[in-house]
Amino acid sequence: MKPNASDRQKLFLEGPIGTALVRLAIPITLGNLLQTGYQLTDAFWVGRLGAAAVAAVSISFPVTFLVIALGAGLGIAGAILSAQYMGAGRQDMVNHVAAQTMMMVTITSAVLGAAGYAVAPYLLELLGVEPDVYAGALGFMRVSFIGIIFVFAYGMFQALMRGVGETRTPLMIVFGTVLLNFLLDPLFIFGFGPLPPQGVMGAALATLGTQGLAALLGITIFLRGRHGIQLSWRDFRPDPVYIRRAFFLGLPGSIELATRGLGPMLLSFLVASFGTVTLAGYGVGSNILQFVTIPAWGLSQAVSTLVSQNMGARNPARASRAALLGAGTGFVVLSLVGLLAYILAPILVAFFVPRAPDVIAEGAQFIRIMCLAWGGVGVQLCVVSAFRASGNMLAAMVIALVSQFMLQFPLAYILSKHTTLGAYGIWWSFPITTIVVALVSLCWFAQGGWKTTVLTEEARQVAQVAEETIAEEGIR
Repeated sequence: MKPNASDRQKLFLEGPIGTALVRLAIPITLGNLLQTGYQLTDAFWVGRLGAAAVAAVSISFPVTFLVIALGAGLGIAGAILSAQYMGAGRQDMVNHVAAQTMMMVTITSAVLGAAGYAVAPYLLELLGVEPDVYAGALGFMRVSFIGIIFVFAYGMFQALMRGVGETRTPLMIVFGTVLLNFLLDPLFIFGFGPLPPQGVMGAALATLGTQGLAALLGITIFLRGRHGIQLSWRDFRPDPVYIRRAFFLGLPGSIELATRGLGPMLLSFLVASFGTVTLAGYGVGSNILQFVTIPAWGLSQAVSTLVSQNMGARNPARASRAALLGAGTGFVVLSLVGLLAYILAPILVAFFVPRAPDVIAEGAQFIRIMCLAWGGVGVQLCVVSAFRASGNMLAAMVIALVSQFMLQFPLAYILSKHTTLGAYGIWWSFPITTIVVALVSLCWFAQGGWKTTVLTEEARQVAQVAEETIAEEGIR
């Protein structure tokens, strides 16, 4: 029998932490696996077009992620606040925060998507991509920017649903749309009947359609209010007090995510200077890295829900135990996955580029250098997730800035340009950075200052405004 909202809350706030983590993490992980299916499907079919096409997609992903990250802080703030209010038993504020978040991210994504579409050619010129890559990358990037509004809308739907503990519904939606994307990709890429082949841009067109469908379904579910969040059209009336609150809370989150997007973009500068084969190997290796770290992402998002709700319920000790259990589990799981990836590295790369032996060799070397340190990724993700979930966005931002700009990029540049390692120097920057950042994150977590933040207490003004709005509308 499907658990209701009260059963979920009792488990998250009072039940066994391990059971709560498993119940949250499994559907979240499956959903993330399927979500990654968008990029893996694109990489699979585009790989049949050759190394230049793979490089075009590889160079586009960091750029679009950076633009998405610039506006994602508002969504992070909304997801964390809604989860903490759920833990505090404030259903009225859960609904209010969810509506304001959806309204803000929709407007923000429309502005950022339009700006990204306009500057895409200049970004590619700045990155110095080769002529055989440029046309495909431009088409793919521009269509991706058009679809950013759908990515934002559905991403916020997922985050808000995770915040209240409902993880099955997003899983079902992603399953259906990713399956549809896998069927549409070859039709748009290679053409079929009267539909002309679109090449690399066809992969982006297929994703645009399926993500638009997912966003529509998510908004419809919110309006019907069957899964812990109930919205009405009146909830979308702008609340200046909450918007200011979300802006200042979310700004460090935007900087953090933008940093994580800018880091791979800067690395792409270095990688591109070594040629198309190296860039394609980097792209395939990055896709595989994203795929195999999904169990840790699922754990970190489960940790975020438990930490947020327990902080809202004034139980920081339980929030700390949840974060540590998640970090330990993430270390073990990703270490085992890394060992398996080391053994199967050439086979994994060949799955994406079966007729490019040079790319297979380069990508396999990239994987084998970085994968044995993946356990540190599991630790880092869960600890940083706990910082965000407790409202300590500044800590997460500082960790991201240090890891990307003070460690990985300088290290990659020095090792690749000023030693005999060449491109391998970029690969070695990954495990070194992973280990150092994991240790720094654990030390910061152990210091314990993050436990003193309670957003539901700090946001009393928001609550007062919401209560006035609710009273006016006759909602109890």
